[in-house]
Amino acid sequence: MKKVNRPTFEEFKKEALKKEGVRAEYEALRPVFEIKKQMINARLESNLTQEDVAVMLHTKKSNISRLESPNAKHLPNLTTLMEYAKAVGFNLEINLKR
Repeated sequence: MKKVNRPTFEEFKKEALKKEGVRAEYEALRPVFEIKKQMINARLESNLTQEDVAVMLHTKKSNISRLESPNAKHLPNLTTLMEYAKAVGFNLEINLKR
């Protein structure tokens, strides 16, 4: 059987981002992925599970999972982000950059 030489994720990403449409979409979604990554990292740094956060926010674990998912169809509102940050022991900061 012939071995298939597949690219690594980083190699695939590098090639994909050479395409203008892919790069534009990637850049448009960057802030969403970044905030989701920060949320997960803050929760983990606080040694909390999604279930722990759900209990603190009086909601279900599935809602926290959806909140942290970069594939969620809707973005959380500002109040939800502030409550999440407080629950995991962090403050939410928002900056506008030129």
